[in-house]
Amino acid sequence: MSEAEARPSNFIRQIIDEDLASGKHTSVHTRFPPEPNGYLHIGHAKSICLNFGIAQDYQGQCNLRFD
Repeated sequence: MSEAEARPSNFIRQIIDEDLASGKHTSVHTRFPPEPNGYLHIGHAKSICLNFGIAQDYQGQCNLRFD
């Protein structure tokens, strides 16, 4: 079983795979921009995991932005 087959599939990863395969994009660069006027809370955990996880899986970069 190859790494691509072992990776969990969802619509976001499917779009990324298609864009990389077609040459539309050559790398993955994500960001996590927390709200400047609010505290981080448990709801941000999904976005943090998604953005940093996708960047790691595709050997890309993820920026943690602070305003």
